[in-house]
Amino acid sequence: MRDLNIDAMRARQSRPSVARVYSYVLGGRDNYGVDKEVGDFFMGDLPGSELLAITNRQAVLRATRSMAGDGIKQIIDMGCGLPTDVNVHDELRKIHPDGRVVYIDNDPFVVAHGRALLAVDDNILVLEAEVGEPESIAGNPDVQRLIDFDEPVGIIFGAVLSFLEDKEDPAGVVRYWAERIASDSRIYISHFRTGHNREAAATERKIVEAFGRGKWRTDAEIRALFGDLEVLEPEVQPCAEWRPDPSAVKHDLSDYELLIVCGISRKP
Repeated sequence: MRDLNIDAMRARQSRPSVARVYSYVLGGRDNYGVDKEVGDFFMGDLPGSELLAITNRQAVLRATRSMAGDGIKQIIDMGCGLPTDVNVHDELRKIHPDGRVVYIDNDPFVVAHGRALLAVDDNILVLEAEVGEPESIAGNPDVQRLIDFDEPVGIIFGAVLSFLEDKEDPAGVVRYWAERIASDSRIYISHFRTGHNREAAATERKIVEAFGRGKWRTDAEIRALFGDLEVLEPEVQPCAEWRPDPSAVKHDLSDYELLIVCGISRKP
């Protein structure tokens, strides 16, 4: 009888993974040939498109620092992707050494690596789950053990809602968490933004072709994902310009940097 685990592994190796391609573009080495082919297309045929991944990751880390500075000590990172040189718990623990983080991803490869490299103590959990099924995440006993929903929580949606189609109700996913978390919690969202040029069309076409899904949304649609939450200054901005580090050098954004935006909200 054929080993089903081997079949599953071969199937994953034959298809590019969002998380593995993202990691490859960021300089990671945990990927397969098919992931490199997609990543090389972006960096070779669409030079500069790698800034989608780079500026998104930088903004996620700044959002983590912002949450930590506002007193948030526990974070759920939705669609976390593969470990990088600096991760969400690293930034959180610079301010809160006892900070607690739940990393969520639906890719078994990502989860296995995350458990090996990120889960360094009992206050870090790496969970295989679907972001579009929030009840299964909130109801998980390990999540309930680690996250105190009576205290402020930070929720990070780092570009992952860009891979939920309208029928999967991404706004409903955000609303689920907004209704569950305590007052003064934070929800951060970054998202692919609709563009009207060659770069935007080529990038969107390749992502949908490679991964079988991917949804660009307008500024109004992205803002609507926050629902009734209070979106904090500077509202929704390109990731490259959102709450920049003091040492960042201001520059005119490229067409690709304009294609991913983000914002952070507070539950009153």
